[in-house]
This record gives sequence, structure tokens and C-alpha cells, in this order.
Amino acid sequence: MSSSNYSLSQLSAFTEAIFRKIGCSEQDATTATRVLLSADLRGIDSHGIARLSGYVRLWEATRVNATPEMKIIHETPSTAVLDGDAGLGLVVAPYAMQVAIDKAKNVGTGWVSVQNSNHYGIAASHAMMALQYDMIGISMTNASALVAPTFSVERLLGTNPICVAVPAGTEAPFVADMATTTAANGKLEILQRKKEAAPSGWIQDAQGNSTTDAHALKNGGALLPLGGDREHGSHKGYALGAIVDIFSAVLSGANYGPWVPPFPAYVPMPTGMPGKGIGHFFGAMRIDAFRPAADFKLHMDQWIRRFKSARTVEGVDRVIVPGEPEVELEQDRRLNGIPLLSAVVDDLKLLGDRFSIPFLKP
Repeated sequence: MSSSNYSLSQLSAFTEAIFRKIGCSEQDATTATRVLLSADLRGIDSHGIARLSGYVRLWEATRVNATPEMKIIHETPSTAVLDGDAGLGLVVAPYAMQVAIDKAKNVGTGWVSVQNSNHYGIAASHAMMALQYDMIGISMTNASALVAPTFSVERLLGTNPICVAVPAGTEAPFVADMATTTAANGKLEILQRKKEAAPSGWIQDAQGNSTTDAHALKNGGALLPLGGDREHGSHKGYALGAIVDIFSAVLSGANYGPWVPPFPAYVPMPTGMPGKGIGHFFGAMRIDAFRPAADFKLHMDQWIRRFKSARTVEGVDRVIVPGEPEVELEQDRRLNGIPLLSAVVDDLKLLGDRFSIPFLKP
């Protein structure tokens, strides 16, 4: 499938205009746009502007509140529970992360669990907010059930990502951003657009057998936890996904397990939902609550350089530190533009036509 490159400024203007059209304030539209396009800049194309029409459909289905009144419903000096008032997760999550950061400024660490939110984009966008304050940032969210626990054919967990962002000195920060499945659902969606098969170990069919059919989820199949199968440690991926679900939702009062609202607006909402919306969890840890920040960053630089200089297996040029490929992609895409598949461009053009906002040529 062909692709064309578009500048960040062009995509930002278009995306912000769409968010304004659905009723977002100027500030919220700017925030949502920054978070959404951070995925495209970092090469996580499945979670970027390709999802813009999906957020609009959620708004049309009255599942997203474009003008949320977010409020803290419980707190201590270092913790809080935030009600997102059904707002865009792209807006709710940065607000909650800032609460965690502000608490960390005061008492060393801050922890915020969120209820009544929606899909929040990539986890890294929120965790990395802590870096500028010499803090470690942690971000996680639950998601609609597409994942079968080890030994099950039922879809009970989401892809439930975790991100930990750690500041360094002169080196780029350490940013580990990962789904707790073998592959994120967005990567499966990309394969579907390209009409390609999925690698073995990503998904299972309705009977629990491994399959490479990228459309298996539509026929009762499920994504697999990180590891793929029991022999390769899928019970560990299952456990990680469960931890995210509990921290994000059981702790906050959001929906969990099979009751998490789906991202596609056309998918019926689960019945008997025990909580409110989607849940997130955020943490901020001030480095100097443990040791002087300058000393820590000096040693983080040494840690990063040592791992980058590790001897490699034959045929491989280098060992990669988490976050390194995304830094390189962002530098390239800020300079040369963001590639969009033709199917995504067609979708954005249709979206623009609906709101009388032209989607310009690259």
C-alpha cells in the first residue's frame, strides 16, 4: 500500500481543527492534537492520526464528552483518584499526569488512578511529561478485552500498555513503552490495511489454536499475552496485563476485564459494567527524593552507553536501548514529514469533508 509524507504542522492544523469542530476548547484541542501526533512522530503509527476518525465516532455516539469537567474525587498528599467526566483520554491523561507530577514536587512521589476516561493514545506521551522535571514517569491504561489469558479462549484483558520514562544527562532518556501482548492491536490493524498475514504467536483462533489470520479477532479469536504461549512465558504477559487492569481500574473505580468499553463506536457496550469508563494509572517519582539528580543522570548516561556498546550477535549492528528508535524516527519525521498510508489519507479526506476542513496534499 502506497504512502505519502505530510508535515507535522499540516497534520497538527487539521487535527486541531477537527477537535475544535466536535466542541473541544482551544486548549483541549491543542493538547489532544499534541498527544495524538506524538504517536506518529515516534513511529507508533497505529495510535496516531489514523485513529482520529475513531475518536470522532465515539463523540458522535455520545461516549466522549468534548467539554469535560475533570475532578479529583479522592486524594492524599501523594495520591489521587481522578474522574475524567467521559472526556477524551488524550485530554484526561495529561491532566492526571500533571496532578501526579505536582504531588511529586511536594512530597517526592505522586500516584494518580483515573476512572471515567477514554482511549488515551500512546502511554509514552504521558510518562515522558515527567522527564523535564527530573522525574521518572510511569503511565498505563487498560483497554477493551481482546486478549485471552493463558489457557483460555475468552477475551478478558486489553492490550494494557505500560510505559516507564527515565531521564538521563546528555543521552536520550530511557523510554520503555510496550503493550503487555505479543503485539498491540494497532499493529494488527496495520496488517489488515496492508492485507498481510500476522506473525505466528500474535493471535489465536476461536478454538484457541495459533493462527496467522490478521482478521481472526473478527471471527471469535483473541490476541495473545506477551510470550505467545505457555512454553514461551505467556503467563508472564497475562500477569502484566492483569496488573495494569487492576492498577488502572479496580483501584480507580473504572471498568475492568471484559467490561472495558471498546474503542470502535459501532461495537456494542458490554452489559453489567461495574465501573465508569476506561481507567488509567500514572506515577511520578522525583529523582532527588532518592539521590541527587545530577549524580543519577550521570550514571544513567553510563548505563545507556554501556548497553549501547554491548557485543552483538552476528549480523546485527547494535544493541538498542528502549526509546532509541523512537528518538531517531522523531528527528527524521520532524524534518522529512510523517508518512501516511493511502487508506489513512482517504479516511482523513472523508473526515475533513464532513466538517468542511480540507485535508491538503503532501
